[in-house]
Amino acid sequence: MPSAAEMDKAWERYKRYGDPQARHQIIERYAYLVKITAGRVVSSLPPTLDREDLVSAGIMGLIKAVDQFDPSRQVKFETYAIALIRGAILELLRSEDWVPRSVRDRVKQLERTYSALESRLGRPPTEEEISQELGIALEDYHQLLCDARRTNLLSLDDLILGSQDAGEKLHISDVLSDATADPIAEVEQREMRRLLVEAIDRLPERERLVIALYYYEGLTFREIGRVLGVSESRVYQLHTQAVLRLRNHLQRDAGMF
Repeated sequence: MPSAAEMDKAWERYKRYGDPQARHQIIERYAYLVKITAGRVVSSLPPTLDREDLVSAGIMGLIKAVDQFDPSRQVKFETYAIALIRGAILELLRSEDWVPRSVRDRVKQLERTYSALESRLGRPPTEEEISQELGIALEDYHQLLCDARRTNLLSLDDLILGSQDAGEKLHISDVLSDATADPIAEVEQREMRRLLVEAIDRLPERERLVIALYYYEGLTFREIGRVLGVSESRVYQLHTQAVLRLRNHLQRDAGMF
């Protein structure tokens, strides 16, 4: 494995002189991120895709990250690359449109319930209040969260922002990456990051911690479960609830959806 000094030289050769061999060296060095990220993004695949499809999409995201990355900025390349790799994989999954309509309908119902309860109560509703509003048992509500999360429909990276009518899309992964060569897009990302941080701050404490550990610290759901002293499935539930609340906050604050 190349040393940090060798990688610094490779970045310099590629960014300053356009050396294709240096570019290849960088891509090879960070190729492991693709496999790791693909494994974390989705646990089960639609019948029309296999794991190699995800890897291929992830490699395209990695190449994009290498080409767009600015080493002079105070951004860790791994963080930036994982965001773009995840975005490329999720874009592939979206293009397949493989999430069943029944699941999409249930997610929309959950979003409407979150929005209505929060407006009525003036605070994030509890799980008991949500299940009561839905007219189902708490256990059934927890199962609904797990079913929705397993489809990979609910992820911060799956929140598409921006003017879709104009064909301009900004993913949450772009917002978190904090690196772009476009000054206008950079201003937009800073504003979206501000709104996202404000929305995260409004989450209940445990859900806020799950978001921080998963997206910022890179822990798996199993690892987060050990930190919180709960099961992996419970972390899935907390993550899904958090994203539902964030979608509601972002929609209300910025009219994104």
